[in-house]
Amino acid sequence: MWRLLALSPGRMVISIGWGVLALGSGLGLAALAAWLIARAWEMPPVLDLTIAVVTVRALGISRGLCRYLERLATHDVALRAMDTARTSTYRALAAADIWRLRRVPPSWATGESVPERPAPLDDSAQLRRGELLGRVLGDIDDLGAVVVRAFVPIAVAVVLSLFAIGLLLPISVPAALILAAALALSGIVAPWLSARAAREAELAVRADRTEFTAAALTVLDHAPELRVAGRLDAALAAADAAGQRAVAAEDRAASRSAWAAAATPLSVGVTVLGALLIGIALYGAGSGAPTAGFQTVVPGGISPMAFAVLVLVPLSAFEAVGMLPAAAQALTNGRAALRRIDGLRGSESAAPRMGLPEMPSGRRIAVIGPSGAGKTTLLMHWAGLFDTPRPGVTFFAEDAHLFGTTVLENLRVARGDVTEAEAEKALRAVGLGDWLEYLPDGLDTDLVGGAAAVSGGQRRRLLLARALLAPAHTLLLDEPTEHVEAEAGEQLLRDLLDPASGLVEPERTVVVVTHQLPADHTADVVVHVDAAGTVSGISAAGTAL
Repeated sequence: MWRLLALSPGRMVISIGWGVLALGSGLGLAALAAWLIARAWEMPPVLDLTIAVVTVRALGISRGLCRYLERLATHDVALRAMDTARTSTYRALAAADIWRLRRVPPSWATGESVPERPAPLDDSAQLRRGELLGRVLGDIDDLGAVVVRAFVPIAVAVVLSLFAIGLLLPISVPAALILAAALALSGIVAPWLSARAAREAELAVRADRTEFTAAALTVLDHAPELRVAGRLDAALAAADAAGQRAVAAEDRAASRSAWAAAATPLSVGVTVLGALLIGIALYGAGSGAPTAGFQTVVPGGISPMAFAVLVLVPLSAFEAVGMLPAAAQALTNGRAALRRIDGLRGSESAAPRMGLPEMPSGRRIAVIGPSGAGKTTLLMHWAGLFDTPRPGVTFFAEDAHLFGTTVLENLRVARGDVTEAEAEKALRAVGLGDWLEYLPDGLDTDLVGGAAAVSGGQRRRLLLARALLAPAHTLLLDEPTEHVEAEAGEQLLRDLLDPASGLVEPERTVVVVTHQLPADHTADVVVHVDAAGTVSGISAAGTAL
């Protein structure tokens, strides 16, 4: 985790130093205030208390100031570390085969019965879109939380605990031992219980939360298609069931968290009670002995000032260890997040290297085959997305994003200097002329919600128009006519594969992935990918490639 976050030892020391000064000021303030109260009860000359009074004020101010500086330093370290982790993770994902990371569709999407509970997720399992999003965003946030909530608080708690025990040792060894035992209970046992609760919750909830995220994203992205297929209610029910299972699992894991939370106040009570009883015994043994200045131990017992310090210091000593249960939970969540991120980063070596063929020669190439056969992977390989992107070759994914901006700006994603005349020509070429005339502001009409503002067929036509406007010499189009009416879709395929149609300039190369190829197409080459992923092909003249 330290290596992935690339934490700076110097910056970490500064953060820990400010944290020690902040909580140390609180501990010193409690001890000195206790001494000052008891000493003032003896009514000494006011000048005898001047240094103590000024020091109490200084500690009160420094506590807040050092706490603020510690927050600044710690969050600076955490944000830098998260930026480094995201950068390295994105670089690894850029070289990985993210399509192989996707898992098979959920049961409600295929029409099968919804299982009562999904199987636990293996960190190396393939992912759906929502899961990948959750891992890249949420898991790196969990790693950043480890710096703020675990690394720095644990180091500060260790230093402050030793300081508090050392402060009581000269006054009473038994009281110091009681404080050490209570600090161990609150700083070791309670975090252990908290970590176990976090681990159980993480294991129990992860599958359900991931299932809920993936199902919710699918519903948000494809609600119209699911409604037409009669599966929207099943998809919503699956998402709701996963969310309810996650909540129930969190409730079951909360019992250990409750015991962990109770450990600190219980430890404080036991320590204060023990210190009080010991102080009563020692004070009684030394009562009547004269005291002066900062004297704490008198013949046969302790001074009133030492008695006050003995009782009140433990109240502040537990402030540092009180954060350790949350630190243990953050550390447990961070370890789980690290395993998942390592699984994604390790996928770089799993990118397809199975001897995929190079793109055949020809100006118009069609790639056909059943769903899941690897047609998209082949297209991405030809685009160089698994190794080195190839100049002049652009891959247009079937799920490319439509932004919540104007129609014109959506088309300018492909080329920033597209004119209104070029945009209108491209839209009419792909069959969106009537739709464009219907829009209230034409090309300046905002697509509120992006893809949600258009139908599935209109979305594909818009993406195709964007591809036509791209400056690339070679266009790799993934399912450009999916969700388009059958007859219109076949005509679009004919035009894309016919250099004489005028849809795409004859000198440009067009590669189209499709499920169904019109019988009267004019493609130079047809590449077949069977269900096993085997690639073969024949030319238009019938010659084997």
